[in-house]
Amino acid sequence: MTAPAIGAVVIGRNEGERLIRCLRSLQGQVQQLVYVDSGSTDGSAEAARTLGARVVELDLSQPFTAARARNAGLAALGDGFEYVQFVDGDCEADPGWIAAAAAFLQSRPEVAVACGRRRERFPEAWP
Repeated sequence: MTAPAIGAVVIGRNEGERLIRCLRSLQGQVQQLVYVDSGSTDGSAEAARTLGARVVELDLSQPFTAARARNAGLAALGDGFEYVQFVDGDCEADPGWIAAAAAFLQSRPEVAVACGRRRERFPEAWP
């Protein structure tokens, strides 16, 4: 079975180091990274470019929503990708997640989505 083409769309605003961890967690697991920035002022867009992501900066004249950002990222990703992983910029993908999800989807053509579990990195940091 041929490995599928997989892209990732990451969305965020002023994520800083969290965004860098997110993008690094996807590097080597996907063929293309797109980062959609919703008006960051902390250098997130430039950090994403430095890490090799294609960056889409949303027009400030329209309200920001997660759906708008994800749709813009998907449009920027373009054709040719069999699967797309959507990730919020403050999250990370576990090593091996993308391959496991792709293998599951390829083995189950009746399934359209594979979802992971989200866990806090530092749950004790919250009051």
